[in-house]
Parts: sequence; structure tokens; C-alpha cells
Amino acid sequence: MSYMTTSERQSVLTAEIAAVNNRQAFAQALVRIAEAFGFKYATLMDAPTTESFLLKSLLIESNLPPAYVSAFDRSRFMQLPLFSAGVSNSAVPRLWSLSDKTTVIPDELRDLKFSFDIHVGISLPAYCTDGQRLLFWFAGTRAQLGQAEVNEMTVLMLQALDAFNLVKSAKSDHPPLSAREREVVRWTSQGKTSIEIGQILSLSDHTVNAYMTSAIKKLDCVNRTQLVAKAIRYKLIT
Repeated sequence: MSYMTTSERQSVLTAEIAAVNNRQAFAQALVRIAEAFGFKYATLMDAPTTESFLLKSLLIESNLPPAYVSAFDRSRFMQLPLFSAGVSNSAVPRLWSLSDKTTVIPDELRDLKFSFDIHVGISLPAYCTDGQRLLFWFAGTRAQLGQAEVNEMTVLMLQALDAFNLVKSAKSDHPPLSAREREVVRWTSQGKTSIEIGQILSLSDHTVNAYMTSAIKKLDCVNRTQLVAKAIRYKLIT
């Protein structure tokens, strides 16, 4: 996407984020964002705290090599103030670079990052709907981000956070709809009555209503209108 203008890149990435409907698609969208900005790695993780011990336990979605994570954790780098205090207390996007002499980075950590092409990066704090503090983290070998790119990524991360919240809610708070339930809800979204849906699917209207009632309960709705709206929002139907 390097040949695209900023507006074109924003438009393409926004569309990809909007199409996310499961964790795998979310992870792929994060990698696409990283690649669009010239980064190699993309991560969504729980924000570290002073009690954090291992990087591996904080990762939610990441394409960081397992060898890097293992080496990082063997050296107990997560307990460095740089991560346990500095990153966790940041409320704004934070740029970093191994060439920045103002930040003290142990030689062992510096060598590890260099060996995996992690020279510069950005971390962007976020909050999940349940109050969970998260951190988006991108890194690679490109030049340091300019302010316009930081602003662009901040907007994209707000969209990515919405996508993650929807995927997380759909997965953890509500049982998935069956294939038949999705069919019934999809036809309902197109204005079909139970009798019409029954004719289309070769089911009795009583059976259609049973599928509808089951879907309403699963998504914690009070009527068909709310069911359709929530199913569309969670991307359970298209």
C-alpha cells in the first residue's frame, strides 16, 4: 500500500477493519495495518503493569516470532521499568527507537530486538468495553513515524478497538447462532414474514418462529427488530 495516498490507505484499511467478523480476521487486519505503514510486527496485548511477569501471558493477538517472545521472557525483560511502568502509564501514543539515546535499553535487549528486525515502533493505549486496559504495538525497521502517520494510526486503532470489542462480545457473551438461525435472521432482515421464510426454507412457520425465539435468547434481545440490528452489528449476518 506504500504507493497509495494517505486517504486511499485510510479508506482501504477502514474497509478491512469493518469487515472483521472473527478473531482470525481481526489478527489479519492488524498485520495489514502494520504492513501498510512499513512495520513488520503487529500486536494487541494487555497493557503491562508492575505485576506483569511474562510477555507471553499478555499477548492477545500477535505475529511476533515465538523465538523472540521466549527469549524476551527468559531474560525477564517485562520486569524492566521501561515496560512495567513506562508503557503501562502512558495515556497517549508512544514512539520509540533503539537509536534514541535518551531511553536506557539493556544491551541484551537491544541485541535481541536487532536480531528480529525490531528497531523502531509505536505503542497505542486503549480500553476494552469491560474496562480492560489494552495496548496496540507495532514495530519494524522503517524510519520513525511522523506526526501525520501517528494521527492516522490513532484513528485506525479506534476502529480496530471497536472491531475487537464486537468480536470479543459476540464470542464470549453470546453463544454463536446456528446456520439455520442465521438464515432465518437474514431473511427477517430482508422483511420476510415467518410464513414467507418457511416457504423459502421449506419449514413450517412454527419451526421458523422456534429458530427466531432461540436466536433472540442467544443474543439477549427483546424482539425481532433488536435481533436483526444486533446480528448485523456483530456481523453474524450479511
